[in-house]
Amino acid sequence: MLIGIDASRVLAPRLTGTERYARAVIEALIAALAGHRVRLYFRDDPALWLPQASHVERCWIRQRRLWTHWGLWRELRARPPQALFVPAHVLPFAPTPPMRRVVVVHDVGYRHFPKAHPLRQRLYLELGTWLSVRLADVVIADSEATRADVLRFYRAAPHKVRVAYPGPLPLVEMTEEEARAVLARYGLREQGYVLHVGTLQPRKNLHRLVEAWRALDPPELWLVLAGGEGWGAVSRQLCAESRVRCLGYVGDHEKSALLRHARAVVIPSLHEGFGFPVLEAHAAGAPLVCSDRSALPEVAGEAAIYFDPARVESIREALARVLDDAALRARLSAAGRANLQRFSWQACAAVIAEAILEGAPAAS
Repeated sequence: MLIGIDASRVLAPRLTGTERYARAVIEALIAALAGHRVRLYFRDDPALWLPQASHVERCWIRQRRLWTHWGLWRELRARPPQALFVPAHVLPFAPTPPMRRVVVVHDVGYRHFPKAHPLRQRLYLELGTWLSVRLADVVIADSEATRADVLRFYRAAPHKVRVAYPGPLPLVEMTEEEARAVLARYGLREQGYVLHVGTLQPRKNLHRLVEAWRALDPPELWLVLAGGEGWGAVSRQLCAESRVRCLGYVGDHEKSALLRHARAVVIPSLHEGFGFPVLEAHAAGAPLVCSDRSALPEVAGEAAIYFDPARVESIREALARVLDDAALRARLSAAGRANLQRFSWQACAAVIAEAILEGAPAAS
């Protein structure tokens, strides 16, 4: 069987959660589909990322605009595979030759908090998700929370939407000396800060987090926000606060060092379809304090202290509880490492491969 996979996101210059998901799940799927031919569709030069497998071929679609709906669509029309997997929300809208379609919907937070997204972005997400859910044979959701949202908002048949938990994104290995050098570059000390990792945008609820931090006013501790600017000039407003540091986008090396030596990691999001920072905190052994909304409790389980993200006082109380109790931090760290074992890319790929191959002819 020939299986096409949209690999357009794996070569983005700055890999955020969606791009990292695409790369990791495609690598796992290549192994899971070893008995079949796999064709990867790239937006950029595929020589920059070459998974080594004899059953994989690469197709470079040189289309800068409308890559999915024009470039990929034309390629599918000219040389159709028997199945197509898209790891992020959007299938080509125009008709293609008959093929099995499997698409991942990571979250529908724009439905819960429409004002936390620019209008143009929200309309594109709405239309793209609506059409993709209808065109797909199977929709993969990152969590039970996202599956429930797809069923609720898009009226998909329950058998059509399946959950495949992503695996953890590996942290960069480094020596203690290298980690301390990163902290020194940012003017931070070990255990001297609480860390939030993620794009700075309204849905992350950082204004309430900063307000809670101001009310807590912990001596000699910084609140560190590590993530690129989203929209709404969030960082310019937040970084005017005392004892708040906005580092901007940080690479994998810097992020690993920051996670390793944080007093705690905090995730105040109003909505998350999964929450990779949860698993990153677990992998680094960092105690986790997070919102009790959407998929976060499903993913973090017993390995976090939760708060109501709509209440500043709830955020403040949860942070105070963790920062003041070394024994609690040690328990959360151990629970996080145990919780991490529930997630793997192999298990994720197995669910997706089954969805792709269902009813397919024997491998050829």
